[in-house]
Amino acid sequence: MVVFGALHLIALTLGIVLFMMFLRSDTASSWPPPDDDEGGGGGGNDRLPCPPKPRPNGGIPLPDAQPARLRLRGPGRLADAHPRPSRRAPHPAPRPRVPSRTA
Repeated sequence: MVVFGALHLIALTLGIVLFMMFLRSDTASSWPPPDDDEGGGGGGNDRLPCPPKPRPNGGIPLPDAQPARLRLRGPGRLADAHPRPSRRAPHPAPRPRVPSRTA
């Protein structure tokens, strides 16, 4: 426990020293601003300008660029847009088996 207490005292002492240095620091800058004659002053953009975007390749539009046959923005349902397929006819009834005569 003595070791942990000593570590806390050291940390507290360092914190007080840093706080005192902060209080004693000057609030005003100690150097004058640069004159306008030296470099024009002001910041600037150090980034390179963006190169122009390449032109898109030519060619015909893709087939998926065609508009859809049906728009889903209306109040109706999607199922109402297409008629229901007609139901298939039922399969014919199976014929009864007649035993064949073998002679």
